[in-house]
Amino acid sequence: MTGFSVSLFVSNISNVASYLSPLFESIPSKVIPSQIEKVVSLVSRTGRDLQRYDSKGFRQVVGCIPYRYKKNNIDGNDVEEIEVLVISAQKGKGMLFPKGGWEIDESMEEAALRETIEEAGVTGQLEEKLGKWQYKSKRQNVIHEGYMFPLLVSQQFESWPEAEIRQRRWVKLSEAREVCQNWWMREALEEFIKRKTCCNPNHQSQTQTQTP
Repeated sequence: MTGFSVSLFVSNISNVASYLSPLFESIPSKVIPSQIEKVVSLVSRTGRDLQRYDSKGFRQVVGCIPYRYKKNNIDGNDVEEIEVLVISAQKGKGMLFPKGGWEIDESMEEAALRETIEEAGVTGQLEEKLGKWQYKSKRQNVIHEGYMFPLLVSQQFESWPEAEIRQRRWVKLSEAREVCQNWWMREALEEFIKRKTCCNPNHQSQTQTQTP
């Protein structure tokens, strides 16, 4: 899958008129203009009318592990470390990664980007999905099937749909392991770390030293 960027923040409203009617009614499958000068405040999707279920009745959920590279000076050497963005849970304690329902009028990738913008206020380049997990909802007797993607963040917005109800924080990988409250998201994080360690040897020592 090729990466693509999505932005809800544009200087010319005509750039987004084709895909914001209503909220995320359709998002271009390739690249959306990324020039950003001001905030377009939007409201998160609500309700389950468009919720996607599989043939077994499992609710389909998608999300992202937003990440960035941060340069640190260690013993006189510039080292790039990976940080990930976690958000506060809407209900209950703990932190997690942005995720939500995959709806029938969007692709899996579009849903992952939408949920990440709604809940965390960031966007960027999606990478190949990390896997699929099945888990039971804590509040409902429903089995969910969750998919997670890495997202290399290119834009972070000061205002986003759920800014009033969520906090967000950039953390090191070791802290993300500790604070993430969902077991399946922690497994997705381990898959993410393994992939980045394997594909980026320069980051290997950083991820290994952060292992508890």
